[in-house]
Amino acid sequence: MATFRTFEDIQAWQSARALAREIYATSNTPVFSRDLSLRDQIRRVAVSVVSNIAEGFGRGTPREFASFLSIARGSVSEVRAQLILANDFGYVSEDLLKRLGHHCSETHALISGLISYLKETSCKAPSTGAVRG
Repeated sequence: MATFRTFEDIQAWQSARALAREIYATSNTPVFSRDLSLRDQIRRVAVSVVSNIAEGFGRGTPREFASFLSIARGSVSEVRAQLILANDFGYVSEDLLKRLGHHCSETHALISGLISYLKETSCKAPSTGAVRG
């Protein structure tokens, strides 16, 4: 696997960032945006995925990184659950739910793969913050 010099190099972070952009666009539609509670919660949790990957990377140790990745992975599941509710409430179509659900699954898998790698290796993060992954 490649060495990550910054969190922006991490494919899971890139996927989470794209997902957050999609969530913001989706929750900005007139019908969705009227439900302030669900709109704000799904946005917060989508941002949390991106933030936890970055924060975990910044901690500098594989163990802490894996812990933050686990939180991020849980947040991806929360995004998916809220998308299902948004579909139930008529805020997102079945097609959009499938597309965004697929993106959630891809992001979840990328995060899971990185967690597995960190747990299976004895890699150490150099003091520069670079992590092999």
